[in-house]
Amino acid sequence: MSFQIETAFVKQYSSNVFHLSQQKGSKLAPFVRKESQNAEAAYYDRIGSVTAQRKVGRHSDTTYQDTPHSRRRVSLEDYFYADLCDKEDKLRMIMDPKSEYAQAAMWALGRAMDDVIIEAALGSAYGGKEGGSTVNMANDNKVACHDGTTTTGVGLNVKTLRAVKKKFHINEVEEGDLYMAITAEQLDNLLGETEVTSSDFASIKALVQGDVDTFMGFKFIRLERMKLSTAATTYNAVTGVVGSGTGTLAIGARRCFAWKREGILLAVAQDVKARIDELPGKHYAHQVYASMGIGATRMEEVKVVEVLCDE
Repeated sequence: MSFQIETAFVKQYSSNVFHLSQQKGSKLAPFVRKESQNAEAAYYDRIGSVTAQRKVGRHSDTTYQDTPHSRRRVSLEDYFYADLCDKEDKLRMIMDPKSEYAQAAMWALGRAMDDVIIEAALGSAYGGKEGGSTVNMANDNKVACHDGTTTTGVGLNVKTLRAVKKKFHINEVEEGDLYMAITAEQLDNLLGETEVTSSDFASIKALVQGDVDTFMGFKFIRLERMKLSTAATTYNAVTGVVGSGTGTLAIGARRCFAWKREGILLAVAQDVKARIDELPGKHYAHQVYASMGIGATRMEEVKVVEVLCDE
C-alpha cells in the first residue's frame, strides 16, 4: 500500500492533490490494429501475394497455384495496479483520494500498453502453424539516420525520412495511415537540421510547436518510452542501410520506428477495468484496483521500419 499519502494530508497552504508530470495513458494504441482475444494464445492468419498466369491457348488445362498462407501468434499477459486508501486518510484530507488513485491507475496501464506495442514492433514475432518460429526484425527493415558523409551517427533528418518513405514504397505499402514514434530529441533534431537551408523549416517548426502533427506523409507520435540500442550498429553513411558500410552507431542509439496501422496488432482480452472495494480484512480500507490483459505482434515486417537515431 502507499505509505506516501501523508504528503497529501491537509496543510494550511494546500487543499488539492496534483498529479505529477507523466504520460497520461497510451499514445500508440489508437494507431494500431486492435482485436479482441479470449484465449491465452491466438493465431492471426495472413495471405501472401500470387502471380497471374497467362492462358496459353484455346481449351488449355487450368493450372492451379498454392496460395501462400502464414500466421502470427499473440500471447496475452495480465497487468494490474492496486493500492489502499484507509478511511482515516479520507478524514485527514479535504478531497477523496480514491478517484485520483483510479486516474493514476488508468494512466499507468496505458503506459504499459505502449511498452507492449513498442516491444512487438521492434522485438521478435512468432509465426508458423503453432507459433513456434521466431521472426526477428531484419536489417532490410532498418534505417540508420544519415546525412551522406558522417560515419559516427546523426540525429533524425529529412534525408532519413525520405529513405524510410522510399522503403515503404519499394515494398508496395500503400499510402495513408503511416505513423512514426519518436522522442522530443528527434523533433529537436528535425528543427535544427532544416533551420537555415531547407524550405521544410516552416512545416517542421509547426510540428515541433504542436500546431501540426504530420510531415512527409507521417503522423508523428511523441513519447519518451522508446528503447535504446544495446549494441553498436554498422550502417552505410550514404544510404542509411544497416548491416554494412563505414558508419557506426554506438550503443545507446534511440530505436524509433515507423509503421503502417495494419503492421502492428494489439490483442485485448479486456479493456482496462477498475474497481473500488471495501476490504474487511484491512479495517474496511478501500482498495483501488485496475487490470487489463493484452498482447501484441508485428503482423508484417515490411510495414514496420526501425529508425536508429544518434543522440
